[in-house]
Amino acid sequence: MISLHWPWMFVLMVLPWLVRRWAPPAPEQATAALRVPHFRDMVQFQSGRSVDNLQRGSSTWLWISIVIWLLLVAAAARPQWIGEPVGLPTSGRDLMLAVDISGSMAIPDFSINGQEVTRLEVVKRAAAEFIARRTGDRVGLIVFGSQAYVQTPLTFDRITVSTMLQETEIGLAGKETAIGDAIGLGVKRLREQPAGSRVLVLLTDGANTAGEVSPKQAGDLAKEQGLRIYTIGVGADRMEVDSLFGSRTVNPSRDLDEDTLRHLAQSTGGLYLRAKNTEALAKVYAQLDRLEPASTDTELFRPTTELFIWPLGLALGFSVLMASSLLFGNRGLAGMKWPAKGVKTERVVGT
Repeated sequence: MISLHWPWMFVLMVLPWLVRRWAPPAPEQATAALRVPHFRDMVQFQSGRSVDNLQRGSSTWLWISIVIWLLLVAAAARPQWIGEPVGLPTSGRDLMLAVDISGSMAIPDFSINGQEVTRLEVVKRAAAEFIARRTGDRVGLIVFGSQAYVQTPLTFDRITVSTMLQETEIGLAGKETAIGDAIGLGVKRLREQPAGSRVLVLLTDGANTAGEVSPKQAGDLAKEQGLRIYTIGVGADRMEVDSLFGSRTVNPSRDLDEDTLRHLAQSTGGLYLRAKNTEALAKVYAQLDRLEPASTDTELFRPTTELFIWPLGLALGFSVLMASSLLFGNRGLAGMKWPAKGVKTERVVGT
């Protein structure tokens, strides 16, 4: 709806009338004099309808002047467009997701609707649903392989975070796994945030095989900064593979370092969770929702758009039109045409 921020400004609508009605007329300056040589030569160039045109023009400019004044008063009242109420969170968590995109995440030991898919595809699907439920939280994304990178900084824009996760590809950060560097980068991004709201969710399917910082060193640093770490070990424990001697059963998660992940979680006040299939991974994220519930307190905000520029722009347009017509019109000053070329004029102000 449209609202007026200062409606009392419309009282000024009658100000020109009050000035004309009650203000004393300007005193005549008897000492001022204006002499225009060859005045008769100038008069002969005006048409016989100049007086009538001048009167009609004066009436037109009077009404345009009134419209300009009303537009200026309307602009001064600050009309605004008030939008629909929007709920804003009053509190929430700063939650950083660290997702492993090393080469082992390409192992197809998960399934969706009976079709084999890679670990990363399942993680993308489950994490997107988790991110969508984090109303009121600022969510960020770190991806790591041989190196760790911030894919998305902390933001309330959960759609962007989910989109960036969907566009992530295996091997983008290298083929190895730098768990310690990913935790260290998460600590760096979260240490400036309010204490008690810093949460890092680390998902991996292997052990630390690269990076400058060991997982233990990174875990100690996270503990000092009051950062809770929830670790998720992903990968099936049984998988049928074809070989020269037929089908055989292997453990695709034999490289998963569960002891390190469990220690990282316990030392920082978090929890280690294991996801061996698609349904288990969905339950892991649901359990995280219970452990770290999203903010529910909201306050209403109504977006406001200023509209004063429209009446102000119209007033400016009418003013330019009036000035242009008076300065460059055919009738010129006082409804007279200008003298022909060669007629000299002179203005003298005397006392």
